[in-house]
Amino acid sequence: MDGVHAISYRSSDFSNAAAFDGVDDLKKPPEKELKGDSKRSTFAKKIDFAFSIAGGFVGLGNVWRFPYLCFKNGGGAFLIPYVLFVAIGSLPVFFLEVTIGQYARCGSALAWMIVPVFKGLGIAMNLINYYLNIYYAVILAWSLRYFVASMSYDLPWSSCDNDWNTGSCYVYGSNSTNGSSVDSNSVSSVVEFWEHGVLKISDGVDEPGTIVWELLLCLLVTWIVIYFCIWKGIGWTSKIVYFTATFPIIMLLVLLVRGVTLPGAIDGIIFYLKPEIERLKDIQVWLDAATQVFFSYALCKGMLTTMGSYNKYRYNSYRDCILLAVFNSGVSFVSGFAIFSVLGFMAKEQFVGQETLMSAFVDLRPGFFKKPWRKEIFLAFLSLSQFVIGLAMVTNGGVYVLHIFDNYGAAGWCLIFVGLFQCVGVAWIFGINKFWDRVCEMIGFRPIPWFKYCWLIVTPAATLTLFIISLVYYTPLVYKRTNVTYEYPTYAIVICWLLALSSMSWVPIYAVYRFAVAKGTFREKLKEITTSEYNESNRMDAWESSITVNDYIASY
Repeated sequence: MDGVHAISYRSSDFSNAAAFDGVDDLKKPPEKELKGDSKRSTFAKKIDFAFSIAGGFVGLGNVWRFPYLCFKNGGGAFLIPYVLFVAIGSLPVFFLEVTIGQYARCGSALAWMIVPVFKGLGIAMNLINYYLNIYYAVILAWSLRYFVASMSYDLPWSSCDNDWNTGSCYVYGSNSTNGSSVDSNSVSSVVEFWEHGVLKISDGVDEPGTIVWELLLCLLVTWIVIYFCIWKGIGWTSKIVYFTATFPIIMLLVLLVRGVTLPGAIDGIIFYLKPEIERLKDIQVWLDAATQVFFSYALCKGMLTTMGSYNKYRYNSYRDCILLAVFNSGVSFVSGFAIFSVLGFMAKEQFVGQETLMSAFVDLRPGFFKKPWRKEIFLAFLSLSQFVIGLAMVTNGGVYVLHIFDNYGAAGWCLIFVGLFQCVGVAWIFGINKFWDRVCEMIGFRPIPWFKYCWLIVTPAATLTLFIISLVYYTPLVYKRTNVTYEYPTYAIVICWLLALSSMSWVPIYAVYRFAVAKGTFREKLKEITTSEYNESNRMDAWESSITVNDYIASY
């Protein structure tokens, strides 16, 4: 193994007995001093990393998107491809992104110095994250709008006597609309509140209408809260996520208890757990499952790489990643019980993402941001730009714009594409054996090499296959409203693809640019762009390189 702090592994490596020569106190290790004019912050406590990751990827993807896709794709049938893609897709990429950050000691903007030809991945990830933050803030604004509405004595969605209600409105539990019987054209008062009371929805994306002022105020409050939660950096953000990571779980458990005690809840749970095997023949079920695991694990957005970079070099992120994966999928599974029990009765993240973006700019110009208030001012401009773009999503036609961002800006092809090239870059260019040795050095032992072979063969093959199949079976975007399926016009579909390509294209564009500016013959250029620019002497201090594995493991 190369590097100034290389480690020798004994033949008993697989029994967790790898030896690190040396000794020293692990209780209060010295702060890592990076070369240059910046000193990278690290998590104050080991638990901060786990909470920061949980606060960043446990959210709407679990509580809303997962149950919706289960319902759409045949209940239990969806769980089969979901579990498969967790094992061969999301979990390997999850651990890969964390360890890249932990190894390179920098966020997603600079971490790909380990494979210079793929530095475009850092740009792609941060653009995806930028788009995601824009429309997630709008979804949070919707939630705030509902929260405010719930403060009224008479809930606005509990009757058909409001200004926005139509003649087809009916209150759930009754058997008549405004004067006539309920039929297939009738619309629940809950749905009418959503479409006409909250969104004030227009007939299409080409009818933007005016800004809905209630949503505008909610969006403004949302961005103000986000700004002040992260303006002091990771040290402050890591404390905020203690609340943001635990409170939703408590609320979910309350909803679960309430749901399973409702009459008829068992019918919904049976639908959730009983697979319709025939649905597995539908390629869309598999595509939805693959997209969901990438989305809910917050992969390919730079967040995991950035959070991993705040770890000490010697940190057992392997253990945390396994536990966090179980936690993430467990929340999704429990959410399904909660939601489907309620469906049976009816008879039939944010702070961490913005911190990641800010970290990308700070890593690029650390000296500039050391000056007082520069980071806070730049964060304000960054948040303002996202707020301004988000205004298009709080108009009468805003939900159609948000649907475009949700499907093309920060999901689907973008995530699968970036995940594929991350695996290729590390396994086939940086070198799978070299990187695996570094991973073992960081976590303090040699685990079963499942991740190693996933990065090398399984995950690239699976993501490439999914990417090709999703293109072959591509269907234009639609938005389903009550009793209406809206088809986006051709120009909107073009915008969809331009949005997706705005992030993905940076990978080949930067690769071509990097090759063009490299010096020498073709072979010399190829060697230059595929040779790591990372100075391995930065990866750990003397005290870290001298720790015995027994002391290291005992510290946990």
